[in-house]
Amino acid sequence: MLGRLSKVDHINVTIMSYSSILQIGDSQIVNGFSRALAVQREAEIFYGNEGNLPDFRAIVKPIPLPPITEDITYRFHHFNPVIKVKGLDVIGVTNSSILHVGNSKDISLEARIMHIRQLLPFGHEHEMR
Repeated sequence: MLGRLSKVDHINVTIMSYSSILQIGDSQIVNGFSRALAVQREAEIFYGNEGNLPDFRAIVKPIPLPPITEDITYRFHHFNPVIKVKGLDVIGVTNSSILHVGNSKDISLEARIMHIRQLLPFGHEHEMR
């Protein structure tokens, strides 16, 4: 684990939702994952067989992660081993997001949202089925 300390006097978060995390302290592995289907319709129609996420390839298709092939050499020298923050004021943390105070070794975040807009045919906007 990294060799720094984090000191925050106060944290004020208004909203946390949808697979969000407030992590205070060190962590080895952090995984954030969120999937959502958002359908916007001009007419209020619900067929009853909708919302099956595996039916949408963009939601379930694996994300290819390219391998890291470069050799990386690094050296740390922390002149001041403490990170000091007076305060954090956050409006919102959402959709597989993380507010983290501390050290992390491995972090993986993924948010997939499928937005669908279903409009009535041109000239039929007044029809509400």
